[in-house]
Amino acid sequence: MVRIPKTTGDLRDVLGKRAKAMENKFFYEADQKLLENHKKLKLMKDNLATLRKVSGIQDEGVLGKLVELRVRPETLASLAVIPLVEMAWADGTIDRRERKALLSAAAVIGMKKQDIDYQLLERWMTIPPEPVLFETWVHYVRALSSQLEEPEKDRLRDELLRHARLIADASGGILGLGVGSRISRKEMTTLARLEKAFG
Repeated sequence: MVRIPKTTGDLRDVLGKRAKAMENKFFYEADQKLLENHKKLKLMKDNLATLRKVSGIQDEGVLGKLVELRVRPETLASLAVIPLVEMAWADGTIDRRERKALLSAAAVIGMKKQDIDYQLLERWMTIPPEPVLFETWVHYVRALSSQLEEPEKDRLRDELLRHARLIADASGGILGLGVGSRISRKEMTTLARLEKAFG
């Protein structure tokens, strides 16, 4: 078979078509990457919002790290509620002011009456949970803390224990308003145990 040499114009057409195909492929890949990054960013923002809602944690850095570590919202809800329950039962009973502080903290972290978490919380206000619940919380907090930088760990601890301190204050002071606040020895011990879990 005799090959007929292509004219310069034919070569230009072939080159132009291949260049166009390459450009199309390049921009398709770029668009796909941008789309993928957009989806990831949206998912991260959605996850941040959900984690903020279920935990009451406001610190963007901590929330971002929790998203990166793939901490699920239901895990974080447990992480936020267990210290509250532990603090409320520190002195062996839950009085009216502690109950009110506990429900107020639950509302702040986004719990609603129809949620299973809220129903569990109500039950735990009547019957204290088994000690294994707190032990499990401690093990999880230690594992999570080992994945965080020191400032992130400190901020997570402060965010999670802020409401626990309010509950400890609820039964002390004048009318539970924190005026002349007195936290019992047992409550101080519980606070120390909660803080120690973060290392």
